[in-house]
Amino acid sequence: MTPLSVYAENSHYVQFRGQPTILMASGEHYGALLNGAFDYHTYFDTLARAGLNLTRIFTGTYREIPGEFNIADNMLAPQPADFICPWPQTADGKFDLSRFNDAYFARLHDFMRYANDKGIVVELVFFCFWYNQPLWAYSPMHPANNVQGIGPTDKELVFDLSSTAIIAVQADLVRKLVTELNAFDNLYYEICNEPYSHHDHSTFLEWQNYLAEVVVETEAALPNRHLIARNVQNNTRRVTDLHPAFSIVNFHYALPEAAHWNYHLNLVLADDETGFAGQSATPYRKEAWQFLLAGGGIYSHLDYSFTVNQPDGTYADWQQTPGYGGPDLRNQLAFLRRFLEEHWVWTLAPHNESCPSSRGAMHVHVMADPGRLYLIYLNQQPEENRLVVNLPAGSYTIQWIDPVACQTLHTEIRDHAGSRLSLTPPSGADDLVLVVQKQAGAKP
Repeated sequence: MTPLSVYAENSHYVQFRGQPTILMASGEHYGALLNGAFDYHTYFDTLARAGLNLTRIFTGTYREIPGEFNIADNMLAPQPADFICPWPQTADGKFDLSRFNDAYFARLHDFMRYANDKGIVVELVFFCFWYNQPLWAYSPMHPANNVQGIGPTDKELVFDLSSTAIIAVQADLVRKLVTELNAFDNLYYEICNEPYSHHDHSTFLEWQNYLAEVVVETEAALPNRHLIARNVQNNTRRVTDLHPAFSIVNFHYALPEAAHWNYHLNLVLADDETGFAGQSATPYRKEAWQFLLAGGGIYSHLDYSFTVNQPDGTYADWQQTPGYGGPDLRNQLAFLRRFLEEHWVWTLAPHNESCPSSRGAMHVHVMADPGRLYLIYLNQQPEENRLVVNLPAGSYTIQWIDPVACQTLHTEIRDHAGSRLSLTPPSGADDLVLVVQKQAGAKP
């Protein structure tokens, strides 16, 4: 089976099992593989029932200390006895970086098979930036924690190509993971999570490009090729330095400008992590609609309702976490995915000029095939309760949708003489979706 690939007819989207697809996640905090106490079968069952099709995992090269970042029941901070690492641990507690852990790879294979059976794509992240020195001191790659005693003591040098001994270990692990997982179609790779916090951007970039080349070279001798993502920035950035091995560009906490400014690259653009924006569904739902209707192709929310004790995503003590998740948000995101796929968003392109009346605090994002179909998202009620849409002459179905209740509010047919069509949105909704579609059989 051909692995997840770029959709040949529109390279802003991926294709999975023969169909163009919107990848949509509301997933746990990346520890489902490395945290041996976590029941990922229940987790995948929950995602599949919700209608979501993506999860993001860390490999175990990075883990967090319990209590880090004020995250209750942090999935990335397993109890020491539950930590499952790519390298085996010896009797004295150190990790042997010259060997691989059979138990880890057995869990990895089962993890991938179960996700595969549920139709869930896995974004596997090889490495993560070290946010502080204590986190680096907790890593198997720290010289105090491995049998070989290799690796820099300074976290800033872990991903520096001049640190040859530990870079060789990293490359060997990438080769091993890529080889072990080559047969899976529900997979793509990311080199590193948030590597842009480094004081010297070029150093981390050289290292990422090197490991991307390791992936490509390893797969050259294997049957299948998988997509590779690069995490370039929080919020937004104009990308100008992308190695050709990368097909997916990941942003965290993405603004819609991340899609607008980089749409010309003709690559898959992803809002790869959300969170830290409050304890309700609203900011994350709005972020998803804005980014995907600005031309993005992947959305991955960080859902803190999944914990070791509640792998079904029912944890709800939001005062103990920096974000939000749960059934209501998952339902809203799944609705967004269905909406985009049912309207074949990959046949459309950004077309904000269709709505010239956007002003003030309101943001309007439009994906359109002008004259045929317009998908329009309003992140709040418009001023003067009026929205103007520029349309050619014709007969159109006008449909207003509530993305919170996930239902149609109002539908009508309007005959339009051309140019500016003024519409009055339904009242009472926080944000709104408008679908304007030319009537079948109407003259162009």
